[in-house]
Amino acid sequence: MSAPDGSPVGAERSIGQLFASATTDLSALVHDEIALAKAQLKQDVKRGATSGGAFTVAAAILLFSLPMLNFALAYGIRTWSDWNLAICFLLSFAANVLVAVVLALIGVTFAKKAKKSKGPQKVAASMKESAGVLQKAKPHPRQALEDRSPEAIEAVARSSS
Repeated sequence: MSAPDGSPVGAERSIGQLFASATTDLSALVHDEIALAKAQLKQDVKRGATSGGAFTVAAAILLFSLPMLNFALAYGIRTWSDWNLAICFLLSFAANVLVAVVLALIGVTFAKKAKKSKGPQKVAASMKESAGVLQKAKPHPRQALEDRSPEAIEAVARSSS
């Protein structure tokens, strides 16, 4: 049995051989991770396309069934009120127009809010401000290790371990 670099398993390997083996293994791991990410991305795109197609078909079916709803509404008004059928169809049309106007107003409201939103600009300005502050900041002066007492060095060593 041998190691990935060809040397026997029980034998002592040099640091160079160990480093080369680690580099090879790390490279293989990175390539495998990239391949896995690509496979997952393909699968996600396929699922997204399938769901988008299903939603499109559902919307088309709903759109083509709206005239049936309008006829049902008009004949329902006729049954309940005994009005002229033409007036019932006009009321059905008016109901559709009312729904469309309400939806358009909602859309305009959200469009105005989206236009007023300065989200990305705020984030960019905040990042520039933070970068400016960090560039002007001076590091906290620290004592050299020689200037410190042995007790302080030991306390730092204990707290970091």
